[in-house]
Amino acid sequence: MIEDAAPRVFWTDRPGAPGPYEPLHGRTTADLLVVGGGFTGLWAAVLAKQENPACDVVLVEARSVAYGASGRNGGFVADSLTHGIGHGARLWPAENAALLALGRANLAAIARFVDDHGIDADLRLVGKTTVAVAPHQVEELRRAEKLHREHGEDAVFLGRDEMRADVDSPTYLAGLRLRGTGGLLDPAGLAWGLARVAARLGVRVHEGTEVTALTRTRTGVEARTGGRAVVHAGQVLLATNAFPSPLRRLGLFMLPVWDYVLVTEPLSAEQRASIRWPEGQGLTDAGNQFHYYRLTRDDRVLWGGYDAIYNFGGGGSEQRDASHERLARHFFATFPQLRGLRFTHRWGGVIDSTSRFTPFFGTAMGGRLAYALGYTGLGVGASRFGALVGLDLLAGRSTARTRPRMVRRHPVPFPPEPLRWPVVELTRRALARADDNEGRRGPWLRVLDHLGIGFDS
Repeated sequence: MIEDAAPRVFWTDRPGAPGPYEPLHGRTTADLLVVGGGFTGLWAAVLAKQENPACDVVLVEARSVAYGASGRNGGFVADSLTHGIGHGARLWPAENAALLALGRANLAAIARFVDDHGIDADLRLVGKTTVAVAPHQVEELRRAEKLHREHGEDAVFLGRDEMRADVDSPTYLAGLRLRGTGGLLDPAGLAWGLARVAARLGVRVHEGTEVTALTRTRTGVEARTGGRAVVHAGQVLLATNAFPSPLRRLGLFMLPVWDYVLVTEPLSAEQRASIRWPEGQGLTDAGNQFHYYRLTRDDRVLWGGYDAIYNFGGGGSEQRDASHERLARHFFATFPQLRGLRFTHRWGGVIDSTSRFTPFFGTAMGGRLAYALGYTGLGVGASRFGALVGLDLLAGRSTARTRPRMVRRHPVPFPPEPLRWPVVELTRRALARADDNEGRRGPWLRVLDHLGIGFDS
């Protein structure tokens, strides 16, 4: 089923990338060095220059702009900073309303920026739908509707027939339609647009430049690269996300997880009509192991998720036949009317997760370095917020962004290897058992819940 699919990322398998930007050579200085050319790094560079055009900003990226999760994701953009209202209400009940307001303002600012700068990111704020594919999930969606409505959101529970009248799959038992809480975009289009804006503002962008060491100096931080270039920076913002950080202790708080994706050929008019889907919103399953899927602007279906693979030591492969074949089987089980449709692209990539499923922030090197990492699948939107938090921390500002406990406190660290892999595998198996047991969380998951580690979307 996947043999015709090119082992390439759909979003970046086209012309139009900015640059290429030359690697950094020799020695240079900067007021601010941004390490990482994904969403967080690009937003940080742009926002720093917008705040202070005189700030000399250098951005370095080990591969190319949008190489990592920023160019490989499904293109879902959310207003949540807490991985969902329910999760935020459980972990930070006193601050959940403020975090919701910050997330909504952040998404609105992204939409304005895209419009103001004419970025072709195919941004569509069409919300999303979560579908129940098991009986116990129906009641979960009813409870979720109530929670979303209590927080002022446009949430509508859809029964089986109503759900299938919107998007037609024999697997659907119910749905929760959320409007006004996010949408879809072309992630590479956004990253490439941010890079072009950064360059216009005067940011010095260098690809193929991996920072291998950071050292605090009397006047700032010295960064050394694998190509023997050196940057003397007054301040540094780390935006390496799932990739190994030159500040190694941060790896204790992040789990590199491999996520896999398929993209189909464009649907014919008849195929498109057979699944309905008039608003073109993104969809996700309601289980612990879930799929995410959406239409592209040319009516392909992007279908990803379910397998979230952690390998011993964190390594992995961009191509994993077992995961891609499983995704293909699940796709045609969900949409049997599309059987015979070909897949044109398949890929995988590493994303980062934290033990609480939300990002974490902090400073090091006497406040000269700040970091924002660990978006756990919601970085398309939350990365802008993370960049602003990092800039606030570097400036020593107490703001509405830096005061919440979510920002001030780190998640529980993961154990190092050789303990990490068996603990993660135990948790993964427990989540799968919960899906198969009407959502009932077993002893291990209840322990994690008690420690504030469990996940409740």
